[in-house]
Amino acid sequence: MADTGRARKIADRIKVLIAANLESIVKDPDLGFVTVTDVRVTGDLQHASVFYTVFGDEAQRAKTAALLEKNKGRLRSFVGGQIQIRLTPSLDFFADAIPETASHLEDLLREAKERDAAVAAAAARAKYAGDADPYRRDGEDDDDLPGGEDASVEASPARDEDGTAPDARA
Repeated sequence: MADTGRARKIADRIKVLIAANLESIVKDPDLGFVTVTDVRVTGDLQHASVFYTVFGDEAQRAKTAALLEKNKGRLRSFVGGQIQIRLTPSLDFFADAIPETASHLEDLLREAKERDAAVAAAAARAKYAGDADPYRRDGEDDDDLPGGEDASVEASPARDEDGTAPDARA
């Protein structure tokens, strides 16, 4: 039975340990500015996935990925000595896609803002299709109806010339 609470606590501890001690363990000037964004540990505590981002260009990211892969054993030994559990989880490093995702989202938000501005500009130039206020108000004359008849007459059923309803003749 896997204890997800324990796995989460160990993942948080591994994240703090690696983030705080990465430069002292990997003593290489080619190591970029690394930020450990997340660590996920399996339920059986055998494997840990470490997600990181690197500040810099693609070449810097490639160098940092190679250095992390090269020093994976040293980092695992350090983590194992600090957390002191029966089995030290193996470490796998994954470059996190947060910066690419964030830039894509920023592009989408910028595009949406431009479209909103275009819609607002079109709405500012818009005019009513009919009158500015198409609704009748209380107290207005109803003589505006076609044929000049009163609204109450038009609402009543159709009548013959003598004023009787067609149903009343039968």
